[in-house]
Amino acid sequence: MIIIFQSQASGDVIMFGDVAKKLMELMGKEPAEQGIVTVEQLPDAIARLKAAVTDDKAKHAGMQEEDLPAYEETPEGAKRAYVSLARRAIPLIELLEWSLKKQVPVVWGV
Repeated sequence: MIIIFQSQASGDVIMFGDVAKKLMELMGKEPAEQGIVTVEQLPDAIARLKAAVTDDKAKHAGMQEEDLPAYEETPEGAKRAYVSLARRAIPLIELLEWSLKKQVPVVWGV
């Protein structure tokens, strides 16, 4: 499943469903196929994601590229290339920041 985060402030952010749901939880949202981050919720969602990225970077600080896993398992049991939380979250953080600047919500599954 694919989830697309959308805002009138910027281009869409497309993610695998399991990754998107993890980021929803980190933002303080209930993981769902459809939802919204209201303008009022944007500052908290941005702060939560940035804190999670900072924590993840600290957890992997000092690790060499070869120390990181090459693959991660999908919910279906398949393998895909490992991608750090920072790489996954930064496009969404940027979408949220643009949305805050333009004072428009971010939606998904609509």
